Amino acid sequence: MTIHDVSSPDVPVPSSPTPAVEAIPLATRRIAVRYAAEGSGFGPLTRGQDNMIRCIRGGAPEQINKDSVWPVPDDTSLSAGLDALRLLVERHESLRTHFPPGPGPDGFPDRQVVRANGEFTVTVIEAGGRTDAELDALAEESGRRDVAVPIDLAAPPRIRFTLLAEGERLLRLVAVVCHAGADGAAIAVLIQDWLALAAGKELPPVSAPTPLEFAAAEQSPQGRRKATAALRRWAQILSTGPQAVFADSRITGRASDHGALLVRSREGADDLAAVCRRTGASPSVVLLAGFAALVAHRSGQSRLVLAALSANRQRAALLDHVGTLAQDALIELDLEGAPEGEDGSPGSAPTDLDGLIGRTKPTSLAAYWHSTLDAEKVWELVEDTAHLRGARFGRQVVVNDLSLTIPAAVADLQPAPAVEPELTELPSPPMPVRLMFTILRISGSLDFVLVACPQVLDAQESDHFARALLAVLAAAAKGPVPLAELPGLADLPRPHRVGEWHVIDGCWIDLAAVRALLREALGPEAEIRLALEDAALTAEITTPDASLTPGVAHVAVVAALPGRDTAMAPHHYLIRHRRSGTVAEGSGRDPEVAARHAALTRTGESTPS
Repeated sequence: MTIHDVSSPDVPVPSSPTPAVEAIPLATRRIAVRYAAEGSGFGPLTRGQDNMIRCIRGGAPEQINKDSVWPVPDDTSLSAGLDALRLLVERHESLRTHFPPGPGPDGFPDRQVVRANGEFTVTVIEAGGRTDAELDALAEESGRRDVAVPIDLAAPPRIRFTLLAEGERLLRLVAVVCHAGADGAAIAVLIQDWLALAAGKELPPVSAPTPLEFAAAEQSPQGRRKATAALRRWAQILSTGPQAVFADSRITGRASDHGALLVRSREGADDLAAVCRRTGASPSVVLLAGFAALVAHRSGQSRLVLAALSANRQRAALLDHVGTLAQDALIELDLEGAPEGEDGSPGSAPTDLDGLIGRTKPTSLAAYWHSTLDAEKVWELVEDTAHLRGARFGRQVVVNDLSLTIPAAVADLQPAPAVEPELTELPSPPMPVRLMFTILRISGSLDFVLVACPQVLDAQESDHFARALLAVLAAAAKGPVPLAELPGLADLPRPHRVGEWHVIDGCWIDLAAVRALLREALGPEAEIRLALEDAALTAEITTPDASLTPGVAHVAVVAALPGRDTAMAPHHYLIRHRRSGTVAEGSGRDPEVAARHAALTRTGESTPS
């Protein structure tokens, strides 16, 4: 290993706001570490890499990168820590991968390249003389600052390290990971490997598939068939499911000003374990069912479409894969109707939480199985469905089970909850979701985070939602909980719909919101009248614009849909041109889009692979 300083040790670094900390000067230096590994090569992108690169190119770094503070074994020296980081980068090809610009006009990468030899730079902050609490605060501050700095896709490694040290003594390790290199589960593997390497242990060879091997499997005939089936399933759900889970008069615009609540409960963990023993279901399924039941209660919807992150991690062969498998599973839960039985007999609606748990298990497994997708085709599908249906799907409700991805060494660093339950408000980044449920820990303490848009749950209601979920688990630990009893357990508002609300194409739609949508899309000079007959919405438009056709109008209306969850585009347009008196009418839908979508739902492929 070659290590050399690449910057002066006298560059100041912002310190912790604690006065005692500010009294101690901070200095930083940058150390270059050279690595030399055996594995190298190049190949196509994995579907997860492709998906994340699209997110990286369109999102802010702090929404894509992931910062975390890793445990440091006692008595680890700075040189031993640097050597362990070198071994970690050499061990995992994903960390040594870069994505050079592709040949297309936008330069989107079309391949991954694994580099055997190279160099990465570690920032070392001299932070001696601080208490453990001050060191923790400084490490968290460093991570928050560094996570907002982009990680170059075209240059490895896919990870950046900051070390807090006192001379040769290593105190803290902060890592910022590019999501195209490692997702949350992969970071857990990296932390476990780091702990072993920093302690001087030898690790067995990596047995999980590398991203290059995984990409080859995805491009095989079987892998392509699987992606085809997944796309077909998404098309079916997006074409028939509700466009929005939450639809009421509180929804006035895009999701914003989110609140985040960390919930920790030892009793919740005990109750969860009891429900799992009683029902034979996994903790993930039980929590998903309980969460869905409360979402259905709050939204007044019996049919829910939930996006589940970390979906591909459900496969045992990929639990230790270091890379990014970040693709959504689309879970559609129906709390009223039920799929037919294998013998063709009609299903029945679940009457209690046990029945919903029983339905959630196969439904979620099917969703996880259909979560390996071509990201470009998914986005085309979303756009085509919005064009044809006149309603744009949004990831309103998101679940993310990280309970199996956080190493015990990290979880055990957390002190026991101080009260029962312990609820802590957290800073929350802006997210294009209405409600997100992230499961952090299920053993010893049930830890989860609720992120909510206040148009759906304000701070007090988020508190009630969290306590209601714990109350549901406590009741279910003793026996089946009738879904009809949820209102008594959940002090949550029911949907409040004031005005001209109708169920159209399975979606709750406010006609006042439709008029506002049309005014924004077509301009103030257009006179608009809506007619609803047989669940079909017609817009009668009188306009001075002689060039306005149903096709032009529909494209403009669909383009204005984002952020308008309670509106939809009309099914039919009747356009009168004010000066000429001519009339044009039609659906405005593009026949080519309709043909492409029809081919997809028949075969699963909108374009040849």
